[in-house]
This record gives sequence, structure tokens and C-alpha cells, in this order.
Amino acid sequence: MDVVIIGAGVVGAACAYYASRSGLSVAVVDRGPVVGGTTGAGEGNLLVSDKEAGPELDLALLSGRLWQELSAELPRPIEYEPKGGLVVAPDETTLKALRHFAEGQRAAGVVATETEALHDLEPHLAPGLAGGFHYPQDAQVQPALAAAHLLKASGATLYLGEEVTGLLLDKNMVKGVRTSRRTLRAPAVVNASGTWAGRIAELAGTALPVLPRRGFVLVTEPLPRLIRHKVYAADYIADVASDSASLQSSAVVEGTPSGPVLIGALHHRPAPPRRPSGGPLPGPGGHPRHAHLPRLPPLPPGPPPGHRPGPPGPRPPPRLRPRGRRHRPGPRHGPTDRGGPHGNRTPARPHSLPAGPLHPMTPPPAPPARNRPARATARTPTPRGAP
Repeated sequence: MDVVIIGAGVVGAACAYYASRSGLSVAVVDRGPVVGGTTGAGEGNLLVSDKEAGPELDLALLSGRLWQELSAELPRPIEYEPKGGLVVAPDETTLKALRHFAEGQRAAGVVATETEALHDLEPHLAPGLAGGFHYPQDAQVQPALAAAHLLKASGATLYLGEEVTGLLLDKNMVKGVRTSRRTLRAPAVVNASGTWAGRIAELAGTALPVLPRRGFVLVTEPLPRLIRHKVYAADYIADVASDSASLQSSAVVEGTPSGPVLIGALHHRPAPPRRPSGGPLPGPGGHPRHAHLPRLPPLPPGPPPGHRPGPPGPRPPPRLRPRGRRHRPGPRHGPTDRGGPHGNRTPARPHSLPAGPLHPMTPPPAPPARNRPARATARTPTPRGAP
């Protein structure tokens, strides 16, 4: 065995795919199922629009090119959609800040086009917005499908349902992992455990400042295609970069190829709960603002939150404020052969994916009538334990 990867989310799956393609033998270990963590509840955004010039933006540009290649290489559809992003400003002050933000991005290779003709791009936007910027390099994938297909294509040996309980150390070098069932030796070990990466690092006697950040996303039932791009208010950029532990709220809306609409974003950094916490979604009106798109259906009470990984300290706040993909709430379910968090939630293993074309997305089974929301179904992500 050449490489052991801890974590069967999209990062671990991508590591497995590229390591295998380089001729290495790979094992992937996870405490839960494939994409049982943040990946299973993520929106799959591939964004450059929310990142200021710097190392993170450079990585995002590279990532965008790699995903474009992967969309042609992977043997099954992963719902890769280069739909572009649209960042809207409610007033001239915010629009001026967006202009300054975009100038720095363009110098790094981002295509950012200012437009006042917002309704040519998104006909259902509310009137009265000052303007916005179109980012054609923004894209989206179905993250659960993408991770499952990457793992399948990698040919990696999977050890699912096995918690990593220790690391094999030799002269301060990690030489393998010990799970609840076996010992795996390899000259290279990759920590791709997301929210729980800090706990894995502790097993090696080091500190990795990764903490959970709680996020909320609502998923509607399949709707006619109302939204063509990822659409978000400019304040999302600042929220994503904020190191505040308090509740952050910004309008983010996007459609998916299978029909459901993803609506956010609320996030904050609480003490990580050991179990899913219930209760209504916090924030004005009980859900994220979506006044920019008044034709969206009424939303139900909000879901319990999940977690995504993030650093504890401040990121230099961009000149206005967005992202993280909350980016990113943590999950509550495993991968699916019908679209993960955007569709049927039946857990699946990568090697059980159908041989023919993937089934079209279908809505989740209807809950009892008395509990069914009028028009939307809330995704209920749950934090998972360490892989």
C-alpha cells in the first residue's frame, strides 16, 4: 500500500483519484459511509467570484480547470454545470465596493463583467437593484455523485465504518493508521477528514486549527428552472470571510439540473454539538432572506444545522464580505445514486453505482401530510464523527 487517505468526502476522493492515476496503490478509510460528512450536504459550488486575489483564488482557478477536465474524464455524469455566478448589489455604495473587489480578481485571471442588465441574466430578480457582476467561470457539481465516481474510478480499497483510532509513528513520521478493525501501513497518509481534521492531527502529536462552522441550506422540491446562475447578494462575500462567531445571514439562491433550488445562507461558529440539534432556523423570518427573487415559493421552518471545516482565526476580510461555501454545512446522509442532497437520499457505495446512465433525479419520499411543507423541503445535515 502506497497511500492511506483518511476521509471519504470529495477531498479524499480526489486525492485517491489522482494518486491512483499516478500509479500508486490507495486505501481510503472513513468512520462512516462515502460522503457521510460535509460533502454529503454541500452545494457543490466551484466559485471564483467570492474570493479575493491571493492563494485561495489561485487554487480556485486551478480547481475550476481540473473539474472541467474531470467532467469529461469521469465515466458517469456528475452534474457539472458551468453556469456562472451573478453577484448583485442593492445600492451604489455596495456596487462601488464590488468594483474594487473585481479589479483585484481580474489581475489574478478572473473574468468579472459589470452589468446593469441584471434581468437579461436572471429575469426573476426583484426590481430596483443597483447592478452586479457576472462571473462566467463559476460552476457547480453534484458533490456526492462527484466524490462517489472519483472513488470508483480510482479503484481504491475502501474501509468504511472504521474509525481511525491511532496513527503509526516512526521517528516522528506517520507510517500508517490503526482503525477499530485493522492496521494499515503506508509511507504516506493523507488527512482529508474535513471538520474532524484537527482530531486526526492530534493523533500525530500536532495541532491543526480546523474548527466546525455551522451552516444552513434549504432544498426545495423540484421546480421549473427559474434560476440560471448562482445568484447571491454582495454581502455574502464578506460573511464567508468573517471570523465572527455570531450568526451571519446573506441571500444565496441557485438551481440544480435535477430541479431542486438551494437557498441560503446562514452560518455561525458554535461549540460543536455531539448530536444534531433541532429547532427553527434562526434569522429574521425564520429563514435566509430571498427578497431578491420574489417568485421563490414560501419556505418551511428551518432545518437543524450541520458543520463544515474552517480555520478559527480571522481571514483578512475582503473589501466587502462573502463565502466558505458556508461553503458549507456539514452533512447528515450518505452518497446516493440519484443525486445525494439534491435528490433521493438512499445511501450507496461507489462500486454499487449503476452500469448504465444514472437515474434522473427524483424528489425525496413525501413525509406524512401533516408534516409536509407547502413547497419546500429542508435539508437536515448532521455532523459526523471523525472518519
